[in-house]
Amino acid sequence: MTSFRIALAAAIVLGVAPALAQNASVASSRATVQTITADGSALKVHTRAGEDQTVHLNEKTRFVLVVPAALTDVKPGSFIGVAALPGEGSELKAMEVHIFPEAMRGTGEGFRPFDLAPKSSMTNGNISARVDAATGPKLTVTYKGGEQTIVVDPKTPIVAFEPGAKTDLKPGAAIIARGPKQADGSIDAAFVLV
Repeated sequence: MTSFRIALAAAIVLGVAPALAQNASVASSRATVQTITADGSALKVHTRAGEDQTVHLNEKTRFVLVVPAALTDVKPGSFIGVAALPGEGSELKAMEVHIFPEAMRGTGEGFRPFDLAPKSSMTNGNISARVDAATGPKLTVTYKGGEQTIVVDPKTPIVAFEPGAKTDLKPGAAIIARGPKQADGSIDAAFVLV
């Protein structure tokens, strides 16, 4: 479930909605791959909501992998995304940390409410400071217009993003597919996070 939760957060962290068609209704499918068509053009998935759905792939579909990382990979100057809950005082308590590759610096920058848990938030920005404290490392994440101090527990999942490929899709893989929703309820995926 943790990897699925991370995938869910990563889709929003990536902020890919602007890259999608302006006129089509955009939908997300948070799901587990059940089967892949022989030609690789579609996935049959079972969504988190318990529904069966089809996700169509094409030559423009982008694939992103969520890979394990460590707190030692989180350094001043890194661009990260942190899903968090309110903590003590004005601090936030990290639910998970996403380390962006340099090519994705600036993606989704800012602080906003998030749907990972009640009262959760997402902060995307640069690490301007890191202080090791008794409660865990404290990260100061700076973004245009503000900053947040976030405490990271040693058990907090930390992941990074890497380029993926269609071959990363396997039955049983947790995915988030996002793209225009079709009349039959299927999605034409602009991107798939695995």
